Amino acid sequence: MSEFNPCILIPVYRHGKACAAVVDEISQYNIPIILVDDGNDDECKKILSQIKEKHSGVTLLSLSKNQGKGAAFKSGTIYAKNAGYTHILQLDADDQHDSTKIPFFIEKAKASPTKMICGYPEYDETAPNHRKNAHSFANGWCVIITWSKKVVDALCGFRIYPSEAAYHFVTRNFFDKRMGFDIEILIRLMLAGVDVEFYPVKVTYPSDGISNFHAFRDNVRISWVFTRLCCRMIILSPILLFRRFFR
Repeated sequence: MSEFNPCILIPVYRHGKACAAVVDEISQYNIPIILVDDGNDDECKKILSQIKEKHSGVTLLSLSKNQGKGAAFKSGTIYAKNAGYTHILQLDADDQHDSTKIPFFIEKAKASPTKMICGYPEYDETAPNHRKNAHSFANGWCVIITWSKKVVDALCGFRIYPSEAAYHFVTRNFFDKRMGFDIEILIRLMLAGVDVEFYPVKVTYPSDGISNFHAFRDNVRISWVFTRLCCRMIILSPILLFRRFFR
């Protein structure tokens, strides 16, 4: 692998003000930041432009219309791979994650450059029960699909991917481009043989936070993701058996 060269990728939709706070927090680490404007309104676009002007290490990419987190991640990943970044730290724009964990995650990725380094949430009192239940539900299905208990959390958006593996996934596969994305890329890279490590990240849910989750639409999409992953698991079952019993 080339010399370790990470970047931070932040898809942004309707979280302009929160993203400004996030970038202010993480700029101290001197890691290049890629913001992806996922078809925001004019007010949010203005905030993102101001962020870019304020911080020299920020690159701003724009999608013409809102396509979802997965589509924004794809755009940013293609840019990162072509720019020579070896690892991509995905960070949500809503300022829910403890960004002080970035140096720790970077060191773990540097020590294990072929692995995904993923966060799992440490909730505080602001976490709503339906969020916790959704994570538990998704994690249970991941145990079934991967035949292992390695997946501590399938939905946390604080992760580091090897850019080669992420680029291969987003350019050669059909995948859910909205709320099912974090689940699908994690499980499909694991099924493809990419190993993973999990570490805790404190998560806070602000009372005035903006949610992009649409209950009916996104639950249907996530259910479809799990259906496709189960089918893929059945097809790959001989390989999973080999990994389980002979490695």
